[in-house]
Amino acid sequence: MIKIADHLNPASRMPVMFVGHGNPMNAILDNSFRRTWQDIGKKLPRPQAILSISAHWITRNITKVTAMEKPETIHDFGGFPEELYRQQYPAPGSPQLARETQRMVSRPEVELDFDWGLDHGTWSVLKPMFPLADIPVYQLSLDYSQPPQFHFDLGKELRALRNRGVLIIGSGNIVHNLAMMRWGGEPYEWAVEFDKKISGWIEDGDYRAIVEFQRLGRLAAIAHPTHDHFLPLLYVLGLREKTDSLEYFNDQVDLGSVSMRSVVFR
Repeated sequence: MIKIADHLNPASRMPVMFVGHGNPMNAILDNSFRRTWQDIGKKLPRPQAILSISAHWITRNITKVTAMEKPETIHDFGGFPEELYRQQYPAPGSPQLARETQRMVSRPEVELDFDWGLDHGTWSVLKPMFPLADIPVYQLSLDYSQPPQFHFDLGKELRALRNRGVLIIGSGNIVHNLAMMRWGGEPYEWAVEFDKKISGWIEDGDYRAIVEFQRLGRLAAIAHPTHDHFLPLLYVLGLREKTDSLEYFNDQVDLGSVSMRSVVFR
């Protein structure tokens, strides 16, 4: 059983970060994204556990949290080299923290899940950051039937976990349009524009504008034909404390239409 300190002083509060995960191959390619993840993993304080909120675990009309002892590594993609399917991330789960997270959330009701595991939005990032896979990891699902405000508010409900040694990671992309990817091509102007608008609002603390990103109309629709990859950012913004500093990393657009911009608050 994992023993989590009830309270840590503010200096010991764990960071919270949003990671643009992009192409699953980033987990094994020797590129700048993976090298940055490796470097960040060395510099972060060691978590007692990690809660991942990944764009790739979508539920409807319910929010779930994984509660198994040994979550499986899920290869939830197709058409990639065999080497990627051989990758495993055998981190233990944390049934104790899953139940504590369930009790912590006053709204909505959170259901314990024993089937999902760790999808590539989680393990492709954690494998470079924490390669020993010796830190307990559990996941929270995205209830896609709910509006953006719901996800921002739920992030606020999780703030106490940061003071209990839990590193919370939202994994998605600020711009994510796979249908318009172009290999080796320059970023689309609309991708750069949307990325700059969101990063500017993050810097200004204008979270209402970010929650209401769909007011951008066609720009939002082309940046996110579906907005599952945007929702993890809302949790991270809800988790931010007023005293947290802001730092970007991997602030590039990959494949023309996928923003890898990531942010850590500490």
